[in-house]
This record gives sequence, C-alpha cells and structure tokens, in this order.
Amino acid sequence: MAADVVAWLPFARAAAIGWVPLATSPMPPPPESSKTDERVTINVSGRRFETWRNTLARFPETLLGSDEKDYFYDAETKEYFFDRDPDLFRHLLNYYRNGKLHYPRGECVSSFEDELEFFGISEDVVHDCCWEDFRERKKECMERIFEPDKLDDASQNGDEVTDHSIREKLWTAFQNPQSSKVASVFYYITGLFIAISVISTVVETLPCKGKTSCGEVHKTVFFSLEAACVVVFTVEYVARLYSAPDRVKFARDLLSIIDVVAILPFYVGLIVPNNSISGAFVTLRVFRIFRIFKFSRHSRGLRILGYTLKSCASELGFLLFSLSMAVIIFATVMYYVEKGEVDTKFISIPASFWYTIVTMTTLGYGDMVPTTVPGKIVGSLCSLSGVLVIALPVPVIVSNFSRIYLQNQRADKRKAHKVSTRKARVSISKTMAGTALVSPPDKKNVPLGAGLELTQIPSKDNESSYLEEQHHHLLHCLEKATVSLSELPEL
Repeated sequence: MAADVVAWLPFARAAAIGWVPLATSPMPPPPESSKTDERVTINVSGRRFETWRNTLARFPETLLGSDEKDYFYDAETKEYFFDRDPDLFRHLLNYYRNGKLHYPRGECVSSFEDELEFFGISEDVVHDCCWEDFRERKKECMERIFEPDKLDDASQNGDEVTDHSIREKLWTAFQNPQSSKVASVFYYITGLFIAISVISTVVETLPCKGKTSCGEVHKTVFFSLEAACVVVFTVEYVARLYSAPDRVKFARDLLSIIDVVAILPFYVGLIVPNNSISGAFVTLRVFRIFRIFKFSRHSRGLRILGYTLKSCASELGFLLFSLSMAVIIFATVMYYVEKGEVDTKFISIPASFWYTIVTMTTLGYGDMVPTTVPGKIVGSLCSLSGVLVIALPVPVIVSNFSRIYLQNQRADKRKAHKVSTRKARVSISKTMAGTALVSPPDKKNVPLGAGLELTQIPSKDNESSYLEEQHHHLLHCLEKATVSLSELPEL
C-alpha cells in the first residue's frame, strides 16, 4: 500500500508544476480505501437522519451508542425508528458528530430534558456557549409555582369527583380554600383568629394603670382570647396533619414548625406554673409573635417573598460575606486609629464592630463616633463602601421577585381558566345526563340498520330501574335486527 502511494508521488508533483514526465512503465493502480464503516438510517417520527455507525459509537454510554438501540430496529425498512421530537433530535445527533451539545433557545427546556433523559445523555455535557442559558431557563422553569388541580380521569371527562376520601377532601379544602364554601369560611375564620392573636399580644403590653400592663389588669379577658385562638390553631394543625398525604414531610415543613411553636407556650403555661420556670416561660411567650408568620398560608404575596429569598440564597450569601469582610476590616482599622484617644469607646475590635455595622448600613446612631481626623476619614470610607456593598445584590433580588410574581400571575390565570373549563364540562355533562338511547315510537316496523333517536328521559329516583329499561331496550333492538336479517332473501 505504501509502495503504491510512493509510486504516484512523482506524477503528483509533475501535475502541480504543469508538465508530465515520460513514463517508461505503466502507471500503478490507484490506492483503494477499505471502508469498514456502515451508514445508519434513523427515523424520528417520519424524518430520516443518516450518519455513520462509528459516529454513534463515540459515546457508548448513551442509547444510540450502545446495543440498546437494536430494540428500536425495524428489519423491514432497515432503519431505527424513534417516536420522539425530530427538531430536538438533530441537536442530539450533532453531539455525536462533533462532541458539542447545544441547547436550542427556541425550544422548551422541559422537552429538551426529556429527550436527553430518553437517549441517555447527561445535562453536564451542554457546551459552555449554551450552559448559562440552559441553566437559567431550567431554573426559571423550576421556579414556576403552579398548584395543579388533582383531578382524576372522571373529572377530566366532565364528571364531578365524588370518590374522594375524607382525608383527600380535607386536604383539598386546606390547600384550595376556593374549592367549597365551607373551606372558604374556615379560611377566613382562621385568618381572623390570627389577627386577633397578634393584636392581643401587642395590646396586653400597653400600660393601663400606671406602669401595670393591660395583660395583668385584664388577665381573664386576654386569657380567654388566647385560649380561643389556641383552640382554633390546634384544630387546624391536627386537621392538616391528619389529612396530609405525607405526614412526616408535613411535620418537618417550616410552616408546620411555626404552627407548633405558636401554640406551644399556652400548653406549657397550663402544665407548669409561671413561678417555677419564669425565665423560660417568658422566652416561650415571646414565641407567640411567630403566629404572624401564619399569614403566609393566607397571603400569596408573603409566599412569593419567601420563595424569592430562597431563590436568592446565593446573592444573600454574597451580601453577608462581603459585609462581614468589610466590617472586620474597618473595625480593625478604626480600633488602631482611635485607641490612643482619651475616653475612647473603641476599646477593642469587637466593640468597634457596632460602629462599623451601623455606619455601613447607613443607620448612624451616634453613640460611637471617631474624634481623630484619620478616624473620620476611615468612617467616611466605611459609609461609602457600605452603600456599594448593600446596593449591588439588590437589583438581582428585585428582578427575581418581579419574575416570580409575574409567573404566579400567569399561573393564577391558567388555574382560573382550568376551573372555568372544568365547570363548563360539568354543566354540559349534567345537561346531557337526561338524554339516552331509547326505542323509536314505532316498534313494529323497524327497518334494518335504522338509527336510534335521542329523546328526553323523565327523571327517576331509582337508577337501577333506569339501567334495566335501557338493557331491555338494547336486547329488543338486537332481536329486531336478527329477525330482519333472517327475513332477507338468500343470495
């Protein structure tokens, strides 16, 4: 093989400069390339793609690169058939060709993930040019707060759901107060008692007679209000715990922990006297103010705010980290600048932390101030740096809040559209419930293949008699059709 190629080299050089040498022997045959590869045809929902088998074998850990693709081989057409999205498949096939997986920006990220999962391709192989866009789209998709309606097949066909258990009905009432009137009434009653509990916790600290608080003067009134609120909160928590699909997960939820902390001080106060654990009891009574967080179950805005803070955990972490670094640096510098002054309050670096924090957050209480010129310069730099450090992550948090709020608005519109569509289907099914197949008026002369009429059936209390009548009617029609067939002349 190598000798044949060497024999052709003089002729190639001669052709390059435009002259042909005189050949004294016949020219050797051209080299033949041995093709060991095989062309493969892949049919994806009717669109055919062709590539080489060695191209697919570059990634043996995937579906197309392994022997698992033989399960999709059609021996008649001699091609592999996949009932998948052909527009997305071409991007996956390019990954086998050049080793770079690109994310199509115009496609749904969930559909793209489904295709990757089906063909056994990891998301980590997305190329650097598309990785940021893919990650942002995936994050945005995951942040969409949808509350899907848990409807079974009967409800989707227009029938009302009547086979739910008590737990499922109770859980639906808690999660969706608009599902029934009783759920809406309990929803507003719970919200009212939350407001009463928070207001009473605040009002009982007001002075009524001199320095004596109203909670001590009107102890019976405030105890009655507290008892009523705790009873309602306890019933709500027990009912939610009973109806929860996963009780362990529900008990570990943050809002459930807040519910327990909100009602725990009352029961502890009933069991243990106040004098025995006075300090601990006061601490437990402080936890009652956490009941205000129960409004998050009733306010979508508070839930959106909490979800925004959760999604901005990295930005908030960066804010705290940068703020801590600046506080330590400026507190250290301020201590060494001001420690030589008489009656200085910067007696240590931890004591200087307070001045640095209130200066960087632009509060400026004035209880600690530098007296030297270098100290004032350091304080000015500390104030300016605090503005910059705090202001940098704020636009990211605001943009995330706006995005999540708009997503929830779209989710609410979609949910309202689904509810209206379901109600329309239910009303149509109720309207058509009184119509059925009945026999025509003339039962004696029934032509072969005659259609059955739709007439209104009078409502009956006994459903079994109605079904029995329809059964006899179908048997009668079958008998008439059999008689008509027997009377036909033989061909």
